[in-house]
Formats: sequence, C-alpha cells, structure tokens
Amino acid sequence: GGPPPPPPPRRARAAMNSGRSVELPPVSVVIPARNAESVIASALDSIAAQDYGGPVEVIVADGSDTPAMSELISRRYPAVRLVSNPQRTTPNGLNAALRVATGRVVVRCDCHAVLPPQYVRRAVETLEKTGAAGVGGRQQPVGETVVMRAVGMAMTTPLGAGDARYRLGGLEGPADTCYLGVYRRDALDAVGGFDPALDRCEDSDLNWRLRKRGEIVWFDPALVVFYRPRGSLRALARQYFDYGRWKPVVLRRHPAELRARHLAAPLLVSGLSSSALLALAGTPGAAAAALALVYVTTLILGAVTVGMRRRDATAVLLPVVLATIHLGWGSGFLLSIIRSVSAARGGCPVAQPRLRGRGGGVSRVP
Repeated sequence: GGPPPPPPPRRARAAMNSGRSVELPPVSVVIPARNAESVIASALDSIAAQDYGGPVEVIVADGSDTPAMSELISRRYPAVRLVSNPQRTTPNGLNAALRVATGRVVVRCDCHAVLPPQYVRRAVETLEKTGAAGVGGRQQPVGETVVMRAVGMAMTTPLGAGDARYRLGGLEGPADTCYLGVYRRDALDAVGGFDPALDRCEDSDLNWRLRKRGEIVWFDPALVVFYRPRGSLRALARQYFDYGRWKPVVLRRHPAELRARHLAAPLLVSGLSSSALLALAGTPGAAAAALALVYVTTLILGAVTVGMRRRDATAVLLPVVLATIHLGWGSGFLLSIIRSVSAARGGCPVAQPRLRGRGGGVSRVP
C-alpha cells in the first residue's frame, strides 16, 4: 500500500542500468553529548559494529561539565574525534560536528541510542533509492528497569505517541519529520544546518526547511534505532516539559506544521486547571471533577488494554507514566505561550533565548 517511491537519482539509476557498482559514499556519524559517560559506550560500540562497506568517521560534540566523558572516549575509542560544544545545546553540538565532518552522508546518533548493524547501510541505500534529502525510521525503546520499560511502553502507544509514525510504525513514504535522521550533506549545507536558537525541536525545524526547499524527508519502517528511555518520572517530566516548551517556538515559525496531537496535552492541562478553579469556586464536586474522572478512567482502561495485549505487568505503571508525559508536555507548551504573550505586551521576558533566524552557520569542509 501507499504511493510508490520516486525513481532513484539519475546518477544511481545510470550506474544500475550499466551494471556498474555504485561507489559507497563516506559517512560521518555525529553525536551531540553532555555528561553521557554512563551511556555513550553503547552507542559507540553499535557504530563500530556497522556492516557498512564504505568509510565511516565518528565525531562527538562534547558539552560536558566534567572531563569524564572525553577521557572515556579518548581511552576506549581513540579513532573517535572529539570537538568542543561550549554552548552545551544539541543544535550547537550538531553544527560543531558538521563543521569538521568530511562524509557525503551524515548520520545523526544520540548518546542514548543503539544502532543495529545494518542501520547505516540500509539508510544509505534508502537515500539512493528514493532521492530523499533525509531518511529516518522507528524508535524502539529498550528499558533496563521497570520504570524504563513502562516509559518505553507509553512511548509506543497512541495514548503516549499520538499518530507519530516514528514511534508507532506505518507505511514507508514521505514524512513531515524523522527520528534522528540520515542526511545528504549537500542538503544540510543548503539549508544552513541546525538552528542554534532552538534547544529542542531542532529536528522538526530542519526537516521543515528541507521540505520547503522541495526536498523529500523519507520514513523507512525497516530502519530501527534502539533507544534507552529516561529512568525516573522526574527526568521524564523534565524531558517532556522541555519538548512542550519549545514546540510553540517552532510552530510560530512554521504554523502549517500544527497537528491535532500538538494541542491535546495543552487542552488537557487547561481543562484540568479550569476544573480545579471551579472546585475552589464552590462548583459541586461531581461537575468540577468530571474531566479528571474521564481522564483517569481513560488512562486506566488504556493501561489494561495495553497490558493484556502485550501480556506485560509493567502496564500497571502506565497511568502514572502517561500522566507525566501529558502534563509535562502540556504545561511546557502553555507556559511558553503565556510568557510569549506577556513579553509581547511588555510583561515578563520570554524564557527561551532570542531567536536568531534560521541556519546554523555550517560550513562545508573541502
């Protein structure tokens, strides 16, 4: 099902028709990391185990507070190149790595990710097959503790992921954005790389600019990245609060990117807050608590359904995990809007950095 993929690029198509082998492009794997000495070894080991037949370089942009991570990498992975990321944000780290990268294909990796051995090979093949500027696949959470497994379960259900294909799967084809992403270097250069003004959501902003330029961003469900979720509810709440806080910044730039799933959590938080105010104002308890009761019932029924379908008792934690995701994301989203409106009216300053326009100042290395 789904639309057929576009024909391969002219260069690759000509080579296939002539029977000649297509030269494998050099690949640069870029990893922004901060204080990740406890998890980055798994990511680097998975990159070293890739079955890709072309040259692969690995660049880690280090924004750590201590030298522990850089010392570990220098000792155990001497071939990995370390670059400094003094701004300590993800887009600045990615751009710092891109400035020294020499590959024609750029693979973004996360320090919490593990790439299967065929990942780079499959991604490069998909870039060649589709002519896309970027390709990404599914995020597969892998938890080591009960909380991590519950978070991973929440991230792969519609109640926790909405309709995001990179978490739920779906048909191969063009997509709005992609998880991590494997990109043609010339396409990244053409749009200026990652925007350093965005602490979060820099990937959706980049993919929007690529698509605006007429490029294709491709979803390939056969590409899988194993991902280690946050291990505590506090860390999870902070993660999703930050995601929610930065989403309105990107949506103000690209309003056509607004989806129903972006509004669900903010509307929920608004409704629950309104219910609490009604209760304080003396509204009868049943009326004031109606939304909260419906929400809690939905979470419990969803947890029971998922637990029975997957036969996993970890689902007992799903209501708490899902509520943490929803309330964290929705609160961050609403706070960002409130502060932006207040700043526009001359009130308190916006919590986010002042936007400096698109582009990351990425320069191609000859």
